[in-house]
Amino acid sequence: MPRIIDVVEAPNQGANELVVRIPEVGSGDFRLGSQVIVRESQNAIFYRDGKSLDMFGPGRHTITTANLPLLSSVMNFFTGGNNVFTAEVYFVNMREFTDLKWGTPQPISLRDSELGFARVRGFGQYTIQIAEPKRFVDQIVGTQGLYQTSQIEDYLRNTIISNITDVLGENMTSIFDLPRLMDELGAAVKAKATDAFAAMGIALKQLMVVSITPTDETAKAIDERASMGAIGNMDAYMKYKAAKAMGDAANNPAGGGAAAGVGLGAGMGVGAGMAGMILQSMQTPTPAAAPAAGASASAVPAVMTLEEAAAYLKVSAADVQAAIDAGDLKAKKIGAQYRIAKEAIDAYLAS
Repeated sequence: MPRIIDVVEAPNQGANELVVRIPEVGSGDFRLGSQVIVRESQNAIFYRDGKSLDMFGPGRHTITTANLPLLSSVMNFFTGGNNVFTAEVYFVNMREFTDLKWGTPQPISLRDSELGFARVRGFGQYTIQIAEPKRFVDQIVGTQGLYQTSQIEDYLRNTIISNITDVLGENMTSIFDLPRLMDELGAAVKAKATDAFAAMGIALKQLMVVSITPTDETAKAIDERASMGAIGNMDAYMKYKAAKAMGDAANNPAGGGAAAGVGLGAGMGVGAGMAGMILQSMQTPTPAAAPAAGASASAVPAVMTLEEAAAYLKVSAADVQAAIDAGDLKAKKIGAQYRIAKEAIDAYLAS
């Protein structure tokens, strides 16, 4: 014997529950004459065979063939004198849902005009209201198979994150510009996400971008960039780092032994450098027309990239890579890049 549900209602639907399903699992058995009680903030949708059919607004309703015309068109209620039919009922909460949170579970990777590359996280909040209950049930319950509030919120958050990733990718030039663009970003993401929400039967009332913050790695790069100040090129940056390291070693009296030797060597190196500069300034300036061979030799860097080595050897970068892989040309791999000393190239040519 089927268990007939004579009174269909969801009296305990919480303020934060988007949907309540009757019954919770499987299909329910209903019959003509059963009562459907829909509260002021609800709409009830009868659902069968993957489709939302008839809908009841607030009030008390008695199920008849007159108020279930769509179900009546696909079912024969009176087969064998039995007026029992099976279906599911979804009570959709029509309240406005405020202060819903969104956030990026993984950092978003972006190109940056200042840093070259940046990874950021975004956080914010949004407000929604179900605008079309039947469409909502079709798209979220029918298509996605979701009816628990936590599952639906996860799906909506993913939609927002997808749109904010698009907006940042299209509009961001540098992470340093983001603090003054929060309002504009929020408006752009809302405009982009509104259509996606409307397709699910949901009105996106508000969307705010509260913060966009760099990951620890990007924050470290920003700190180093700030320490460099006006120094903008990599050569100057490496000299800056080397000078800072020598200064730290020279000013470290606690190291003793080897550390003291490093400090002494650093101090002597700095002193020798300054002496050289003074002697150079006292010497008669060399005429501008220096020997062409000397100028050409000074233009060749002591340490080269693959491309520079290829240009020096007048071959392709692939040929240089092949010589390195074969062990014929000595090179140092730093991270994903190779550095080749000019002396190593000259030795390779002489071999």
